Amino acid sequence: MLLIGDDWAEDHHDVEVQDEAGGRLAAVRLPEGVQGIAKLHELLAKHGGEDLDPAEVVVGIETDRGSWVQALIASGYQVYAINPRQVARFKERYGTSGAKSDKGDAHALADMVRIDRAQLRPVAGDSEQAQAVKVVARAHQTLIWERTRTFQRLRSTLREYFPAALSAYADLELTSTDALELLIKAPAPAAGAKLTRTQITAVLSRHRRHHRDAKAATIQTALREPQLGLPEPVTAAYAVTATAHARLIIALNEQIAALEVQVKAHFLAHPDAEIYLSMPGIAEITGARVLAEFGDDPTRYASANARKNYAGTSPITRTSGKSHTVQARYVRNNRLADALQRQAFAALRTSPGARRYYDRQRAREAGYNPALRQLGNRLVGILHGCLKTRTHYDEATAWSHHAHTHAA
Repeated sequence: MLLIGDDWAEDHHDVEVQDEAGGRLAAVRLPEGVQGIAKLHELLAKHGGEDLDPAEVVVGIETDRGSWVQALIASGYQVYAINPRQVARFKERYGTSGAKSDKGDAHALADMVRIDRAQLRPVAGDSEQAQAVKVVARAHQTLIWERTRTFQRLRSTLREYFPAALSAYADLELTSTDALELLIKAPAPAAGAKLTRTQITAVLSRHRRHHRDAKAATIQTALREPQLGLPEPVTAAYAVTATAHARLIIALNEQIAALEVQVKAHFLAHPDAEIYLSMPGIAEITGARVLAEFGDDPTRYASANARKNYAGTSPITRTSGKSHTVQARYVRNNRLADALQRQAFAALRTSPGARRYYDRQRAREAGYNPALRQLGNRLVGILHGCLKTRTHYDEATAWSHHAHTHAA
């Protein structure tokens, strides 16, 4: 068996090869791409022999994505994606100075897959369809997060020089394209006060807003409210800044809408989509995000508890002496946690069983977030059972145990 530590960078990989006893056989820097993978294969053939079984090659690397990782998996190697935090903690056994080097990280990764392999999680063997869902779902969510950050910058800017705009466009939501177009048309208080009702209505009509006349009147009134002013050069500078943010959000809106179509298309093409959509609180976008983060490797989660632990919805216990506490998991996949929380919240309106379960948690004096997290944890277990048995969600079956317990 050959143990490989692979410390990757944008254009190269520092690689250490060890034997089963921990002896260093080689330490090299390989280029990224086809040439680097070819040299890695040559290096392994040199030290493992021509009859080396690919399954006897174990690779530790700090990522589970990219063409390099896919090439390693396609070669038949065992690939373990290791969290950088785990690598940092592991390196503390070598010393406490905090020194860091690429060669040192490659050595630690090789040691980890040699010593602690049973405690690590191999890269999931997800299907090509699941990988495609993951790419578009993550890109879509990332753009939404970027839009939120840009909006916060815009909002902060408007508060400095044009707070009336925040009030005027509150009903439209300032991330909506029609509100942003109005802001671009009149990015300063003086220009906003001159906007006519006809101009405002024309923009709202183009975006098919309901009750346009009433909305236009409200916007016009708010923009004409007196407010404290700034010197003209300062106002002009703020207006340019706000316009730039507004144009960026409009562009993000366009790309988010385009990616949403792709997310739905890729998700609906996956064979597990119907099972996900049968779950309460899950529609196409939420389902795509949950599928993307869980993957579809049927061997990845040995039990419902394993899936819950990966999701970060199950609690952790801390026991020391007479102290025993139960706490939420804060180190987790934030994308998956966000999607599961959205599912749990939506399920309260569509599933009587979910609502009863949530209400019982609140009756036990659990707060809003803990109760919602416990509901999400229960829904993850139900999803695991549906995927394992290849059956759709059934309301009566999913909550029968809890209904009987509560009745007793």
